Amino acid sequence: MASESMASVPLTLPVLPLDDEVVLPGMVVPLDLSDTDVRAAVEAAQAAARAGTGKPRVLLVPRVDGTYAATGVLGIVEQVGRLSDGDPGALIRGLGRVRIGAGTTGPGAALWVEGSTVEETLPDPLPGAVTELVKEYKALATSWLKKRGAWQVVDRVQQIDGVGALADNSGYSPFLSVEQKVELLETADPVARLKLATAQLREHLAEQDVAETIAKDVQEGVDKQQREFLLRRQLEAVRKELRELNGESEGDESDDYRARVEAADLPEKVREAALKEVEKLERASDQSPEGSWIRTWLDTVLELPWNERTEDEYDIRGARAVLDAEHAGLDDVKERITEYLAVRKRRSDRGLGVVGGRRGGAVLALVGPPGVGKTSIAESVAHAMGRKFVRVALGGVRDEAEIRGHRRTYVGALPGRIVRAVKEAGSMNPVVLLDEIDKVGSDFRGDPAAALLEVLDPAQNHTFRDHYLEVELDLSDVVFLATANVLEAIPEALLDRMELVRLDGYTEDEKVVIARDHLLPRQLERAGLEPGEVVLEEAALRKLAGEYTREAGVRTLERSIARLLRKIAAQHELGDRELPFTVGPDGLREFIGRPHHVPESAQDPAERRTAVPGVATGLAVTGAGGDVLFVEASLADPETGAAGLTLTGQLGDVMKESAQIALSFLRSHGAELELPVTGLKDRGVHIHFPAGAVPKDGPSAGITMTTALASLLSGRLVRTDVAMTGEVSLTGRVLPIGGVKQKLLAAHRAGITTVVIPKRNEADLDDVPAEILEKLEVHPVTDVRQVLEIALAPAVVPVEVAA
Repeated sequence: MASESMASVPLTLPVLPLDDEVVLPGMVVPLDLSDTDVRAAVEAAQAAARAGTGKPRVLLVPRVDGTYAATGVLGIVEQVGRLSDGDPGALIRGLGRVRIGAGTTGPGAALWVEGSTVEETLPDPLPGAVTELVKEYKALATSWLKKRGAWQVVDRVQQIDGVGALADNSGYSPFLSVEQKVELLETADPVARLKLATAQLREHLAEQDVAETIAKDVQEGVDKQQREFLLRRQLEAVRKELRELNGESEGDESDDYRARVEAADLPEKVREAALKEVEKLERASDQSPEGSWIRTWLDTVLELPWNERTEDEYDIRGARAVLDAEHAGLDDVKERITEYLAVRKRRSDRGLGVVGGRRGGAVLALVGPPGVGKTSIAESVAHAMGRKFVRVALGGVRDEAEIRGHRRTYVGALPGRIVRAVKEAGSMNPVVLLDEIDKVGSDFRGDPAAALLEVLDPAQNHTFRDHYLEVELDLSDVVFLATANVLEAIPEALLDRMELVRLDGYTEDEKVVIARDHLLPRQLERAGLEPGEVVLEEAALRKLAGEYTREAGVRTLERSIARLLRKIAAQHELGDRELPFTVGPDGLREFIGRPHHVPESAQDPAERRTAVPGVATGLAVTGAGGDVLFVEASLADPETGAAGLTLTGQLGDVMKESAQIALSFLRSHGAELELPVTGLKDRGVHIHFPAGAVPKDGPSAGITMTTALASLLSGRLVRTDVAMTGEVSLTGRVLPIGGVKQKLLAAHRAGITTVVIPKRNEADLDDVPAEILEKLEVHPVTDVRQVLEIALAPAVVPVEVAA
């Protein structure tokens, strides 16, 4: 480390204040004598020099915000004359540092102070660390000077040998602030001063490198834009020359869009909105991203069929014939479409096509179990009406923007599925199938079902606004057909806007007709078989529908037919089967195995579920249609002490309450029904619903549980051919339930011949096909006592044993 030796020499000097400027030793600076303080100091120094010998001397002191620094620089006035601009000035050379002491008096108007010089000495030779510091500073200074092109100054800096002089040379640096130069002035130790100057220079060079990098990047971006602009101008010039060469009229892209909008058959408000967007496109620059957004929007608007409509087929008989030919059964849907076409025809004949801005569209909800033909009937409806058909799959949609579209401010924005369906159809009156509307979900992106409220409201959808289009779209002439499996999954407000049509499943006769006329021909073609090569007898089709596939729809039936035909085709290719071939009911087992669903009535009496007391047959409705539900009841041994009611089978709260009601009714009316219920207080009652992995809920198993408990207590078996459904009250009243048609179809499929339903559901029997009612003995009842009289067989064991 450098050592320091300071020897003080007393001096009395006039003060020359420097405002916002610092002079370090070794610097030669010109000063303007027009400043009063500077002129007074120079004149006082000249007066003192005339009295003695030598050149005039002044003390150069920085003055920052009116405050003098503690250290100044002894300066000699080398010359007094005029500066380059003609003003009077003086050339002053800084010699060394002076510590400022007390004020004193002297000639002239200047301020005189006493001071002492600071002498700096360093060891010889210099330590290695100081030598390296000198080299580093000279290298940094040389690098900075070369960037500025100051080659002559580079040589002068390289020739400086003194450590202190080298540090003081930083006073010429224009990038140093006044505070940084004052810090250099007040640092007496030459090595410390050189370290400070090196750090300041290194920091400036780092900042300069960053600034140069930024400037380079900016310049490259500007050059790229200029190059792109130049190339686009050249491209426009080439296109112009080509147009002139081909004799085409001159016009740019915005002119093309304006011509397309003016030539298009658009509604007035849509035309105004489109022309405003064209004006924005004309004002937008080629580099603006807004131009591409506007072009995409204009393309979408121009592609929509604003005034395109297909003519409806008003041949009502022909439309009904098309529906009957393509689908068996489904009379409710066919009648509703026939009614719609008849009303449309009459309105058209009387000039009532548009009333209050609204046309005569329709919104139907087709609700039923899977496989009954909800989706396929929609395409047949479009065929019968002579309209375009578009299917919109809503299963799993969770984003509201899928229905209403995205705002145009988003990157990649698109119109909603409804607008895209209309564009795909190419007309404003298509048949739009909203498939699986009950599978629509909701999350943080909104509720799509809520967005459908406006779409499916006949009073509002003539002014539907998509978030992307932001213009009114008339959907009042569209026929919307929505399909769903579960009615309860559709929001109440949405269901209120649609006309409900239930498809509760097919009868066995209808399944045979569908299999013969539709499924078999289609599967013959898919199996590569000619019509007539494989013949399925009607009895075989009936057995397939009744014993192999117990379902509401016909999907499993079609798969069974396809499997059978594949087996025959494969055997024919292997040379094991000759064609043509006829399949009878007894030949099914050879191809597709044994039946999976044998009716209870066809089983051995000892193997039936109701062969023991305490088991009753109920009817239920699931997402796959109606089904048969068994209820089992048992009593615990009084010695176990497990009193109370136990329920198993994954039951819901409503079904648990129904079991409590059934038990309470029997306890309070046991004597009247001649049942030994006195022992129920000490014995546990267990009610179980088989298929425990399937959740079950609802009140319609009330009379079934009551019958099972009564059978258990009385020892009387429940008739095998009897099934029942109905809610029970504490007084024994049988209350109405839902799904009567689906339940009766399920009873018929299961081989049940007698069904007990609530009296207040008797009106629902009108919806049940006549051929089903002919094969079922239906008993409408109002009281549980009537149910027990019908369902319980005569006692075959003593009551005490059963209890």
